[in-house]
Amino acid sequence: MAGFLDRAKEKAETALSQGKEKVGEVQAQREGQALLRRLGTAYFNEQRGTGSAQEVQDALQALHAHVAEHGDGFLTRG
Repeated sequence: MAGFLDRAKEKAETALSQGKEKVGEVQAQREGQALLRRLGTAYFNEQRGTGSAQEVQDALQALHAHVAEHGDGFLTRG
């Protein structure tokens, strides 16, 4: 009986770990998408004359940092 409980506990811990990993991936994708929107907004505002080149540069640097840490998987089309 103890062997069964040990295996069940191990499987539950593995599932929990996988779930936490997936949540982290989803959060990183959402953050990346938000950074893309920020960059797009900054660029659009700069082109309209209501924003600055510095805002575009700041948004681009934040996006580069995110990609360096989490990869560019959120950049898929669709």
